[in-house]
Amino acid sequence: MSTRLASVVFDADRPRFVANFWAELLGWGVTVDRVDEVDVAAPDPDGLELALTFLPAAGAKRGKNRIHLDLASRSIDHQRVQVDRALSLGARRIDIGQGATPWVVLADPEGNEFCVLEPREEYVDTGAVAAIVIDTHEPVRLAEFWSAASGWPMEHAGAQVAGLRSATGLGSWLEFVWTPDVKCGRNRLHLDLSSFPTDDQAGEVARLRAAGATQISTGDIGGAPGQVLADPETNEFCLLRPASSYTTV
Repeated sequence: MSTRLASVVFDADRPRFVANFWAELLGWGVTVDRVDEVDVAAPDPDGLELALTFLPAAGAKRGKNRIHLDLASRSIDHQRVQVDRALSLGARRIDIGQGATPWVVLADPEGNEFCVLEPREEYVDTGAVAAIVIDTHEPVRLAEFWSAASGWPMEHAGAQVAGLRSATGLGSWLEFVWTPDVKCGRNRLHLDLSSFPTDDQAGEVARLRAAGATQISTGDIGGAPGQVLADPETNEFCLLRPASSYTTV
């Protein structure tokens, strides 16, 4: 039994507007466009880029997000082009105390932080999104949980940063970066997992709980039935049933 990472989910005051910003910035396309959900995905069907899902927000953004995206660049010139493009689409520069860094910290039109990285060798083949970054008090411990949840092996582990990547070596990294900040309220961004059609979802919930998750509720998440859980640092995530196991009719 196993689960897979399906998407990064944004709570958004204007889901379609923010989805269009990210689609334009990444060069991706809108694959789902409903009142209650807008999905954006890479155009390459063989790629391992995770989809971005935008749902109506349950509350206002408070403080810095604990999950953000790092965007890859191929050169310093490409980094500048990406920053200029993001600004032209409605992003803005922000100061979160980063000081002088080779990467550029921006916020999307609803204030969600993201970084445009300088060229780095480890991100040359990731596609547009270099990494999905999660703030944590214990990088290795949280990475171990998400390795069990996603099936991605741990590629590096340290006191400040731990990283997972698909065993295929394709697609973005999932990275865990140490922070002293304390989580406050529900995360504005979260991850969705999906079980495989042949798997028993109740068994997958039990497996995730044994790995350190806690179950929050059962319900509909963006129209897809599933389970709402939290990881060992109380970051919410959803375990969705595969599309073949339910109908919207």
